[in-house]
Amino acid sequence: MSNIYSGTEENIQKAAAVIKRGGLVAFPTETVYGLGANVYNEAAVAAIFAAKERPRFDPLISHIAEVDFLPQYAAVDARAMELAKHFWPGPLTLVLNRIEENPCLDLACSGLRTLTVRMPAHPLALSLIKASGVPIVAPSANKYQSVSPTTAQHVADGLGDKVDMILDGGACQVGVESTIIDLTGRQVVLLRAGGTAKEDIEAFLGEKITVPETVPALPTAPGQMLRHYAPKNVLRINVTAPEPDEFYIGFGKYDGALNLSPTGDVKEAASRLFAYLRLADEKAIGGKIAVAPVPNVGLGLAINDRLNRASYHK
Repeated sequence: MSNIYSGTEENIQKAAAVIKRGGLVAFPTETVYGLGANVYNEAAVAAIFAAKERPRFDPLISHIAEVDFLPQYAAVDARAMELAKHFWPGPLTLVLNRIEENPCLDLACSGLRTLTVRMPAHPLALSLIKASGVPIVAPSANKYQSVSPTTAQHVADGLGDKVDMILDGGACQVGVESTIIDLTGRQVVLLRAGGTAKEDIEAFLGEKITVPETVPALPTAPGQMLRHYAPKNVLRINVTAPEPDEFYIGFGKYDGALNLSPTGDVKEAASRLFAYLRLADEKAIGGKIAVAPVPNVGLGLAINDRLNRASYHK
């Protein structure tokens, strides 16, 4: 029996009841599908780590439904509130200092004194959070380090009955995870490129964002592991001349069995990236996938971040 449910008001209320009693609900956001639980319920948060087979040192993102709730949940200053009011709801996650010593948050925050939080731009997600009455902590609803899900069926295929309910909100529009910025210091630091372009944040702030040159030994935010978002088959990137046994995903003028965007639109490419990696995994008879170059501007920065991590091997 399928655990996928349409996004009706009745099913949203059922899903909220699951969250309240400590269960897991997968739900759509504008970026990817999230695997959600009550952030204050340690057993439920532990169930997320278990279902995903995710190490507990990798922190999770909290999702809220109102910008005005942010000062109650995290330590904010004028800069943080201005960013939230401008970019939320939307694919921007803020790393902020915690304002409470609530030990229930320790697991979701991986023991850090900071937390990551955003307000998703999807009506189903917002309705679920409001009906649940608590922040919902939710990483991508897939096995750890595998390709992120952008449809309800992707979630069902990857996690099956480890999820109590999957709310179906259709395909995700953005298609890559949120951008994460650290606001705990004087300078704004980019921790993960994502669905909000770095250039747009810089234009709003009127300053450049710091981009770390090295990967941290332990993650301070999701998506910082060297290998992540990976298909089962070997992946080669920035390929203009694929080998005969490679399943080729094109971009722009470099055409292939699939093309992320024949017109060279990085937004269109981002929305298709994970779905096409999944299709390539199914169709790559030779066990090899190649992807054409994507310009490193706008959402291209997020696409290349995902492809670099997906293709990483020691």
